[in-house]
Amino acid sequence: MKLDGKRPTRARLLDVARVAGVSKSTASRILNDSPHISVRPHTRERVLASARQLNYRPHAAARGLSRAETGSVGLVIPSLAAPVYARIVRGAFRRALERDFVVLLLEDLAANQTTDVFTRLVHGGRIDGVIVASARPGHPLLRSLRRLAIPYVFANRAVRGSGRSVTMDDEKASAAAIDHLVALGHERIGHVGGPNGLDPARRRTAAFRAYGARLGLQSLPIAQSEFTESGGADAARRLLAEHPEVTALYISSLAQAVGVLHAAAELDRRVPNDLSVLAYDDMPLAEYLRPPLTTLRMPLAELGAAAVDALLDQLSGGEPRNLVVAGEPKVVVRSSTASPPRK
Repeated sequence: MKLDGKRPTRARLLDVARVAGVSKSTASRILNDSPHISVRPHTRERVLASARQLNYRPHAAARGLSRAETGSVGLVIPSLAAPVYARIVRGAFRRALERDFVVLLLEDLAANQTTDVFTRLVHGGRIDGVIVASARPGHPLLRSLRRLAIPYVFANRAVRGSGRSVTMDDEKASAAAIDHLVALGHERIGHVGGPNGLDPARRRTAAFRAYGARLGLQSLPIAQSEFTESGGADAARRLLAEHPEVTALYISSLAQAVGVLHAAAELDRRVPNDLSVLAYDDMPLAEYLRPPLTTLRMPLAELGAAAVDALLDQLSGGEPRNLVVAGEPKVVVRSSTASPPRK
């Protein structure tokens, strides 16, 4: 819009009100869809038509003041280097945009840096709530959340007693992985799990042990490590040294599975001829490993979206609640799983 005849300027609320023939406050309440205004339908349409004609866009800060919202939420993830969180973040970003919010991403840094940054954002009125996807136990951020009384949810971790955890069905995931390996003929299946202090790792390991026992499998050895390539390699070396009878491994993360493939090659255990490998979560990288890796495709984007919905529901006055994301885990069969070697 040109107001001075010289250069384009942003249309103001006052301009919309003038063109529509109403007061500035009336235009503001109509454009912000205020529940406390009653106007004739043709007046409302006149204001909306004027806004379209002038290409009016409300100023974000002004809109936040009128609604007591900033239009921003925080998302804390353990590491920007972890590829699994890319899909959670993408799902959260897309759902937030659909609901006219933006996401501020925070990496869970050492010491109390993340908590300090978060506290400054809250005190500065920069975010309306936070999604905590970091699984670090005893996180100082947990105390800050309670003290600051800001809406929050946990994503991909279950915090006992919180009543606001958004998780995936790890029992179904472990069952799908084991069912695939058992259908191929494996009876001695091991598990490379994550650190026992992390909630997602504990849930996956417990589900693996429970479902394997339900099927009556005789050997269910477990080795735990960090969710890294080196962690996976170290755990595989330990597990296979202590349990050489194992013919298949269910791995708790894709990064660990890369290390497992490396360790198997070191130990001259050919994949899949001597050892089948199946990894939790699916990423494009899995297709380009040697051999291409069989994986569990999990609803990670849906998890991110559900966490945003759960948080915004709180902002709208809803009560916090635990939520398990709908969506079945799917085994993506590639070349790293096959029937066990003949005895």
